[in-house]
Amino acid sequence: MPDLLIRNIHPMGLDAQDILIRDGRIAAIGTGLAAEGAEVVDGKGAIAIPALVDAHTHLDKTTWGMPWYKGRKGGDLQALIDNERNERRAIGLDVHRQSMRHAIRLVENGTGHIRSHVDVDTDHKLTLLEGKLRTRAALKDAVDIQIVAFPQSGLMVRPGTYELLDEALAMGADVVGGLDPSSMDRDPKGSLDAIFRLAGKHGKPVDIHLHEYGELGSFTLEEIIARTEALGMQGRVGVSHCFCLGMPDPLRVGQLMERVARADIRIFTTGHPSAEVPSLQAMRAAGIKVGMGCDGIRDTWGPWGQPDMLHRARIVGMKNRMRRDDELELLLDVASRGGAEAMGLEAPGLAIGGPGDLTLVAGETLAHAVVEEAPRPLVVKRGRVVARDGVLALAGVTMP
Repeated sequence: MPDLLIRNIHPMGLDAQDILIRDGRIAAIGTGLAAEGAEVVDGKGAIAIPALVDAHTHLDKTTWGMPWYKGRKGGDLQALIDNERNERRAIGLDVHRQSMRHAIRLVENGTGHIRSHVDVDTDHKLTLLEGKLRTRAALKDAVDIQIVAFPQSGLMVRPGTYELLDEALAMGADVVGGLDPSSMDRDPKGSLDAIFRLAGKHGKPVDIHLHEYGELGSFTLEEIIARTEALGMQGRVGVSHCFCLGMPDPLRVGQLMERVARADIRIFTTGHPSAEVPSLQAMRAAGIKVGMGCDGIRDTWGPWGQPDMLHRARIVGMKNRMRRDDELELLLDVASRGGAEAMGLEAPGLAIGGPGDLTLVAGETLAHAVVEEAPRPLVVKRGRVVARDGVLALAGVTMP
């Protein structure tokens, strides 16, 4: 792999400098850098940030590029789950093709790491995971994809799912998923015991969807905290959405956030527009490591979303009533370096010795870059240019 020298860029919005990437890592940051034999790129005064990170998405669900889906349902969570599970085959949703479309657009928009949940259920068995594994292999030079084996239709309520999750983890899934142990599985002890048993058996971290509101969600969260601490899993457990931390009881929420921070449980938010979400500012102030994700993009659940982490940052910012420049800078950190940290990845930011994963963005300042809607001028993964001006630039890989 040749060295890469990017000239005339503003690392994190600071004064113009050059960045030299050698052997996939940042070797130097300064002015007037030179490297014999290096590929030289003119950054044209763009701002350089660490690669964006989609820490919560569902690559296996999108209908992006397919005919418009007319069958979306209203109703409760169970109705949405059942509709999706029953419609996949009927509409011809090929997971490899669709996850490639979703992931490539994320790369073109500056994403270097993705954590994607993939449904594991007794209807589809492991076929959805198989498609996702093909996508991960096809895009290994452009983006790192963590795969969560996710029991979207329930674990305890669907016998046979535990065994499928066990097999999924042996096949290459990276994280043990879970879903609403109290309201969905109707058995919080049994559900959490199963999830953490699988984590222990395979040496994998945990990421549990927790949509449960109010005191029910708080009870489940406390049970997750207790198991995390009892099993020494601090730093290896994540909770996605965690709507209970958005309930209007500041004393209760504050105490829960303190406990989450002490247990080093990571929270993954999507700024869900129709739910009470936890305050991003409050979570970071409490010392919680927080990641951000696009969640589902134009799928059978809903028509909304874009495969772009800056687009998602704007949604999260509006949901959290963020206006000041320092708040927008916090958003950008959660969508990049902070998201990598929450996923348990190396996350020093743009630093000498750090990973050569970075994105150039348009804007006068970091805050401006968050709200500016413009193609990403350059996307770099391990010192290799993988996209230019919003278009994939990786030989041998095309949008299906």
